[in-house]
Amino acid sequence: MSRKLPLAEGETSRTACARGLLRTGVDERTGELLSAAALAERVVWCVSLVSGMVSALTVERWNTADVDTLAAGEDAGGRKLPSNAWMALRRLGWTVAPPEGVKVNDRIVRMAQEQAGRALRSAKWRADLTAGVLTTWPGDPARRTADEWDGRCHVD
Repeated sequence: MSRKLPLAEGETSRTACARGLLRTGVDERTGELLSAAALAERVVWCVSLVSGMVSALTVERWNTADVDTLAAGEDAGGRKLPSNAWMALRRLGWTVAPPEGVKVNDRIVRMAQEQAGRALRSAKWRADLTAGVLTTWPGDPARRTADEWDGRCHVD
């Protein structure tokens, strides 16, 4: 069951964000309140951890075969991949984990998978767009004809 609202033909969804100010936190082990400085230190550590996991997963899958697999939108069994990138990566078996000795909530791993998955999905779109531009680009741009500059060239 999906909690997403169904969209009519021609409609699109948007995600809204709101800024929030973190002033304090609670240490889960001790129950003590954290100072703003301690909270900031932990946020920086978490961002660094997620960034490293995103980099590792992106580097591992940054190749034509994997990008095409993700962009195809189907798993090996022919089932449609979920729209959430982290779920699609898990369905494909593309996992990432924090460094050895670091234990994190699964939400942290999902954040890394979502960010890497979005980058990989956009790679296919960018590659196709670049290929389209290059197929219409003249062999010698310095001698481009007036029709080419006006965008009247066609590719069959």
